[in-house]
Amino acid sequence: MERVWDYPRPPALVPCERRVRIEHAGVTIADSTAALRVLETSHPPTVYVPPADLRAGLLQPSAARGTWCEFKGAARYLDLVAGGRHVPAAAWTYPDPSPAFAALRDHVAFYPGRVDAAWLDDERVHAQDGDFYGGWITTDLVGPFKGAPGTLAW
Repeated sequence: MERVWDYPRPPALVPCERRVRIEHAGVTIADSTAALRVLETSHPPTVYVPPADLRAGLLQPSAARGTWCEFKGAARYLDLVAGGRHVPAAAWTYPDPSPAFAALRDHVAFYPGRVDAAWLDDERVHAQDGDFYGGWITTDLVGPFKGAPGTLAW
């Protein structure tokens, strides 16, 4: 069991020890055994897939405005176009992350609630509540989790 309240702040960047798969509209978007996880107090882990493990040509720059993370730097959003379906801001990336998170450069994180399925090994993950954070919730994770209404100030 992992308890999100035991995760550090500032967050930790660690290898993902499970296979990551992302599917949408009948298409495998990502399949990776080299993903990274960001672990931050009160949040389910966020999973970042290396560019080599993404299916080419399915992500495009989004019209969504970028955001700033005090730890990782400037995030840019990506739209997903797969199987004839367009999903605005389905994912994000850090093209020039802060030095502590340099390993995230050009890796892509997906909101699990904006794709048809996200998997860690054979377990389908659940999306973190809310529309800002992109945490991946699995059965071995213990909360409570930030993201639901009323938790923003935690």
